[in-house]
Amino acid sequence: MRIILLALATMLTACGTVKPIQTVSRVDLERFMGDWYVIASIPTVFEKGAHNAVESYELNDKGEVLTTFRFRKGAFDGPEKVMEPKGFVSDSSNAVWGMQFLWPFKAEYRVIYLTDDYSQTVIGRSKRDYVWIMARQPTIPDAEYDNIIGYLAEQGYQVDEIQRIPQRW
Repeated sequence: MRIILLALATMLTACGTVKPIQTVSRVDLERFMGDWYVIASIPTVFEKGAHNAVESYELNDKGEVLTTFRFRKGAFDGPEKVMEPKGFVSDSSNAVWGMQFLWPFKAEYRVIYLTDDYSQTVIGRSKRDYVWIMARQPTIPDAEYDNIIGYLAEQGYQVDEIQRIPQRW
C-alpha cells in the first residue's frame, strides 16, 4: 500500500510540473510595433466571439508599449470592442512584458515565437491558459498555421482549445 501511495504521489507531482515556457532570444521592439492580425487564440472571456481582431502596438518615449486591441463582437458586423492595455517590457530580451489592463495588475505576456521577417508571432503565458497567434496579414498559409500549432503542442498547450479568429477585410 505504501508503494502504491508513493507511486501515486510521484505521478501527481510529475503531472503538476510544467517546464517554463521559453521566449524568443530577442525582440527588436521597433520592428515589432504596428498592427498584428489575430489569426487564432485561446481567448479570454472578453474576446470570445471576436471577428476581425487586430492588436496594434506603439512604443512611447518612456519605453512603454501602448496597445490597442480592436475586434467585432460575435460577427463581422457586430459591435466594435476596443481595449487599450499598456505593455511594460520586463527583461533585456524585450520578449517578456507585463500587460496592464487594470492598474496595478499586469498580466504575463511572452513572445514565444517570432519569424525572422517579423511577419508572424505567438504570444503565450507560462500557465498556458491563453495564447495568441498573430500575423501582419489577416491570413497565413495552412502549412504555417499547422507548424505553429505543432510548436504550441510541444510547449504544453492544449491545442484543441485554440480557436481560429474569423478575418474578412
